[in-house]
Amino acid sequence: MRRHILIIVNPAAGRARSSERRLGRFVAALERQGCTVVLRRAGPSPGQVERLAGQAEPGFDAIVAAGGDGTISAVVNGLGGRAVPFGVLPLGSANVLAREIRLPRAPEALASLIATGPVSPIWPGRVGERAFVMMASAGFDSEIVAALSPELKRRVGRLAFAWGFLVRLWHCPACELTVRADGVEYRAAAVVAAKGRHYAGPFVVAPGADLAEPVLELVLLDRRGRWAMLRYATALFLGRVPRLGDIAIVRARQASVAGNRALPVQADGEIVGELPITLAVADRPLLLIRPAG
Repeated sequence: MRRHILIIVNPAAGRARSSERRLGRFVAALERQGCTVVLRRAGPSPGQVERLAGQAEPGFDAIVAAGGDGTISAVVNGLGGRAVPFGVLPLGSANVLAREIRLPRAPEALASLIATGPVSPIWPGRVGERAFVMMASAGFDSEIVAALSPELKRRVGRLAFAWGFLVRLWHCPACELTVRADGVEYRAAAVVAAKGRHYAGPFVVAPGADLAEPVLELVLLDRRGRWAMLRYATALFLGRVPRLGDIAIVRARQASVAGNRALPVQADGEIVGELPITLAVADRPLLLIRPAG
């Protein structure tokens, strides 16, 4: 069956010219596949992507989020649990979900997947009342996200996170978190609630995580301070985070997180609140168009 597809575009994602070229090739490839395509662009005001997803009329066979992981999260929250399949055109800086499901990059291959590919249930997480698809976190990394300039992200992509890391390394006091996961209490300097294996692009922090499972993998970083954060960052780039002895990975369906000071909380690369928070698995799965296997 050829699908009637709504594409919601976040113009702020990625680099404008290359994103427009990629979007044009993708739409043309979908139309060659026999799909009918409706294109809607979000405006500059906050929440526009989410509102467009919430206002989507019944009758679309799929809704495609054209942007980064924050755009995907906004579309998912806008859908509000409606059982409409969604797909991804990755245009962002990290594109963590696209890497996780090994989404094809070539426009023709991606269009073929969106037009005819299988739909699989995945279980998102929830931070407070807000859904997230790949990860939520509090600690050093969430402070980096909070300090990032959107303009810098558009200009240099993932290098913006490296710059943010260096800035926060010298201006970030240590924090202590109390994490209570399924009734068991832990202490940590930072926590990442992972729904997938990947984090911040190609890096693996939770090798046992699976989008299809209704469970969170809580990655708890034990050590505090600048040198500890530098060590964790080095291990992340070398692919050794899960092997470190001072990192624990806990599987849980629900957790509460509190801190010794005010800390921002990020979900899918966007700031969504402050501590204290409650993390959980969503009440119902989402339908994701993804490659088989």
